[in-house]
Amino acid sequence: MKPLLFSIFSFLFITSGFTQTNKAKDLVSKMTLEEKASLVTGMGMNIPGLVQSNGPTIGQTMDKVPGAAGTTFAIQRLGLPNTVVSDGPAGLRIEPFRNKDSSKSYYATAWPVATLLASTWDTKIVKQVGIAMGNEVKEYGIDVILGPGLNIHRNPLGGRNFEYYSEDPYVTGKITAAMVNGIESNDVGTSIKHFAANNQEKNRNTVNTIVSERALREIYLRGFEIAIKESQPWTVMSSYNKINGPFTSESHDLLTTILRKEWGFKGMVMTDWFGGKDAVAQMKAGNDLLMPGTPAQSKAILEAVNNGTLDVKVLDENAERIVNYILGTQAFKNYKFSNKPDLKAHAVIARAAAADGMVLLKNENTTLPFSKNLKSVATFGNTSFDIISGGTGSGDVNEAYTISLVQGLSNAGYNVDDEIKNSYSSYLNDYKTKHPKKGFFQEFMNPTPPAPEFTVEKSLLAKKSGETDVALITIGRNAGEGADRKVDNDFNLSNAEKELIKNVSDAYHAKNKKVVVVLNIGGVIETTSWRDNVDAILLAWQPGLEAGNAIADVLSGKVNPSGKLASTFPMKYEDVPSAKSFPGIEFPEKATTGNFGMRLVPAEVTYEEGVYVGYRYYNTFNVKPSYEFGYGLSYTGFKYGNIALSSKAFDKKITATITITNTGKIAGKEAVQLYISAPAGKLDKPTEELKGFAKTGLLQPGQSEKITFTITPDQLASFNTDATSWIADAGTYIVKVGASSTNIKQTGSFSLAKDLVTEKCNKVLVPEVSINELKK
Repeated sequence: MKPLLFSIFSFLFITSGFTQTNKAKDLVSKMTLEEKASLVTGMGMNIPGLVQSNGPTIGQTMDKVPGAAGTTFAIQRLGLPNTVVSDGPAGLRIEPFRNKDSSKSYYATAWPVATLLASTWDTKIVKQVGIAMGNEVKEYGIDVILGPGLNIHRNPLGGRNFEYYSEDPYVTGKITAAMVNGIESNDVGTSIKHFAANNQEKNRNTVNTIVSERALREIYLRGFEIAIKESQPWTVMSSYNKINGPFTSESHDLLTTILRKEWGFKGMVMTDWFGGKDAVAQMKAGNDLLMPGTPAQSKAILEAVNNGTLDVKVLDENAERIVNYILGTQAFKNYKFSNKPDLKAHAVIARAAAADGMVLLKNENTTLPFSKNLKSVATFGNTSFDIISGGTGSGDVNEAYTISLVQGLSNAGYNVDDEIKNSYSSYLNDYKTKHPKKGFFQEFMNPTPPAPEFTVEKSLLAKKSGETDVALITIGRNAGEGADRKVDNDFNLSNAEKELIKNVSDAYHAKNKKVVVVLNIGGVIETTSWRDNVDAILLAWQPGLEAGNAIADVLSGKVNPSGKLASTFPMKYEDVPSAKSFPGIEFPEKATTGNFGMRLVPAEVTYEEGVYVGYRYYNTFNVKPSYEFGYGLSYTGFKYGNIALSSKAFDKKITATITITNTGKIAGKEAVQLYISAPAGKLDKPTEELKGFAKTGLLQPGQSEKITFTITPDQLASFNTDATSWIADAGTYIVKVGASSTNIKQTGSFSLAKDLVTEKCNKVLVPEVSINELKK
């Protein structure tokens, strides 16, 4: 179809009196069966040098927008264009250059990773990031960004935890909704993922997640439910794994009964790339779009309709939801995207968000912020010079630059010691020369290992401890799609890293000088064994392209840290409630061959910890963590005034109001958290659960802000498996407001006269085997 005719066709549909849903039905009724079967499968992969059939498990195509993850099928005669979907959760992943032309670039902003954004506890700044990210999606001609990711941090070794927000479903849901609302304010779409219980990379394409109905509902689905109800994302991406038997993309219980009927989701469901096995079962489940799409899938769907094993009405419903999505896209509206988003303005937002989510874990004797007369800094650790802006795999971004820590310190006016800098730079450059970075897919299949930690001679440390004012050590970690982390030399520090911390600390403390550690990491690590050696610890996470500037903002005091942990830092890995069951058991005798000859090993993992994930476990079973959920220090102090409840008896809702006052000498923000302890009833319950949070504005010394939380029936309820309902038990509820999950400042209580059923659900996703769940 010629461009003018295509535009007229689109205009007529946009301005017609039909609703968009009616338009979709009308268009599908005009399609041939072959067109429907093609529409529900994507356009496949078009990658130079790679074969389309049975392609890789992360998407990258050179169609339309080079480097995007995939495209949908176009039906030109009906005015339906291709639409483009692209990774990912921390910013667009597209090719920065096209056709070997280096004169024009297509860089995107590498935003702070999800773990950092959740640590802001600030839905306003997350939405602001989303608005800017969505602008880049729109201006680069993308219709849907494949994110945000919101799987629960069940275990700290999860390889993609950096893409996800928290161990807590309430934080997860609220932060996700803010991000989705921000991105989609640009009239582009999101695909929240990976639905659901996709909490590991090991055997992700085969693993059967065995989980109780209650734990599934309360922990692993709740964040998705909040996000769906508060933001209505355009699309949801089903996950690779199975849940209690079927693949998620083939589960009618999950995708239709829960997602659509119970939660009211109106959008489209797509698979993860090459997810699931049975295209016909996926259609019946309500998984509308199979990505990236293969000819074999279209053929199977056609044959199933023709032989009567797939009702064409089911296929029509899938097609209608895809068309309904297409009608809302910028591609259908023929938007003239600029390929010129305002990256400079977005970098400013990225820097502010990064600083807002950094968590001050330790600050002995006001080591931080740096004093005004401090000038010279000795920087140690590989990632002081080669900082990690974000994770790998589909969560990676092609950004124009990344500000290293030493660059950030220099930009802030500090003198970074040249001798140390030159030693590290020479070592790292030599390593990169000998270990050149491979192409995207080669890196995915066989990642280049990071350089071993550089060894600094004690004689040099002795010299520099006399010449510089402070020592700064950066510990770096990276992970991503395709593999989980390990305990040794990853969750735990390597011997070389421990030795570096000890030797630097010994040298500088001998001269009465301070040592600061910056953690440039995507997920939780062990801190207990070495934290006493240093004076301050700043958890910087993976802060995006403005990393060094944002870290320097916090170290210098330009920004007062206000981030708090959205996942617990345990004392040791063995304390993690899922440590014994992660990542499950394998059945190698049943292995098959998958894409590119990869060996697929059937596996299963049983969530024996039940609802006791993260702080729900540590607090309930009195297991002391290194740093608890919700923890984070500030350069100032805050007073929590008395809590005021609107009633002593619950009737439809109750409000809890508290006044926060800055009692220190500098301006700061406080992330205020509300937890509720339920009465002892019919179910085994955690001692407390997060039910509300709010970030104050920037309070000047002596300034106060009143925070009001609204407590609704659904926040009191737990999922009762026997009744297949969410029920709030009668009794006394304790409201706890504090600075962390264990640092409770004020409490109040109210009563519920009788049991309250807040929602009756469907009996679905029942485990096929009994689970010996953890109990109090």
